[in-house]
Amino acid sequence: MSNTDNHTLMLLKRGIWIYFLLILFEGALRKWVLPSLATPLLVVRDPIALWLLYTAWQKGLLPKSGYLTGMMVLACIAMVTAMLFGHRSLPVALFGARIFLLHFPLMFVIGRVFDKEDVLQIGRVLLWISIPMVLLIGMQFYSPQNAWVNKSVAGGDGGAGFSGAMGFFRPPGTFSFTTGNSLFFEFVAVYVIYFWLQTKSVNLLSLIGASVAVVASIPLSISRGLFFTIVVIIFFAVLATLQNRKYLGKMLTAGFVIFIGLAILSQTATFQTATEAFMSRFTNANESEGGLEGTLGDRYLGGMVTALANSGKQPFFGYGIGMGTNAGAMLLTGSAAFLISEEEWGRVLGEMGTLIGLGIIFIRLGFCYKIAVFSYKKMTMGETLPWMLLSLGLLNIPQGQWAQPTNLGFSVMLGGLIIAAMRERRVLQAEQPVLPHNEQFDNPLIRRAS
Repeated sequence: MSNTDNHTLMLLKRGIWIYFLLILFEGALRKWVLPSLATPLLVVRDPIALWLLYTAWQKGLLPKSGYLTGMMVLACIAMVTAMLFGHRSLPVALFGARIFLLHFPLMFVIGRVFDKEDVLQIGRVLLWISIPMVLLIGMQFYSPQNAWVNKSVAGGDGGAGFSGAMGFFRPPGTFSFTTGNSLFFEFVAVYVIYFWLQTKSVNLLSLIGASVAVVASIPLSISRGLFFTIVVIIFFAVLATLQNRKYLGKMLTAGFVIFIGLAILSQTATFQTATEAFMSRFTNANESEGGLEGTLGDRYLGGMVTALANSGKQPFFGYGIGMGTNAGAMLLTGSAAFLISEEEWGRVLGEMGTLIGLGIIFIRLGFCYKIAVFSYKKMTMGETLPWMLLSLGLLNIPQGQWAQPTNLGFSVMLGGLIIAAMRERRVLQAEQPVLPHNEQFDNPLIRRAS
């Protein structure tokens, strides 16, 4: 293996880490550090994604995949139809197309460049970050909306919190909106549960601290979505335990530690108040949405069915790619709004029409089906990391709100990490390519740089 190969691999890995850290702290930059650059920082990860794709392609590291090719072709066609039959705004079309031309392909680059050890390192870093993050959202929860810690991207006294319950607001953490905070702790929860099954590969102090942080984040976030997602993640862990009985003792240990942490937290006034607000939000929302069935059905399946039912009422080629994003609405009307649909499938079908929109949706579903099949096979062989990441991936990749940059970034990382988690790090020989052939995702052999 040449020095050039090693250097390229290290550069790409660093670029992926920068992309990942910007997901976590882009909102902090926009709110607190560089508020005057809040608008351009919205797409701060785009140049990183472009550089990663270009470098990977230049060095023969960009894998061949029908999902990748199909998505890019459909996005290009959607740009043409937007200019001919839709909103006819090139900036809006480019903003919408970048989701599929820059970020979706990045999943395959991450899956090609990273391996299992890199995926684990992401998790170890997340565990440590979760501890100050939960302290931050605690400060935001109890601080007034005009406090500096609750400053929004837009500025003013309104604050970045979103309506919650009992006069408390849902805190955003370092993110520009509360959904970023929920996605962060969902991501952490995946690794917390995985590392309890594999305690030898993590610092135990960080694992205990992160476990407490995840438990505390549920009431402090006032997010039912976070609660339901953690339930799904635990369900996946139970399935893994049933398949591999050696994890049973570790699962029981994890449950005991979390129970003790919950018991200690419940004795504090801070946690009790947050829990009351969360339960109030939970009860009121369940009454208005019809309980658990209504909540999950409407948010996950209901949005899909409604989007398909309404697709026939829209133009055949849609209103134009990018129009359904807040940034696109700002460019077209001067104010942020959901011009088409707040739900992802409704936005995709409304922007690109039934034919192209369904093509985009089927590619996302097909990709999820493939990673689900291989993650399950890995789980049956005793490797639970892809399976645990899949628990969150299946909730975000098929119909996560990719129009929102933070949601998009988490989906990209999840897709890439699931692929990467399936491949062990190998000891490289002198003439061995930087990365081995991965037949599961139609990746070609990587050519040695000349």
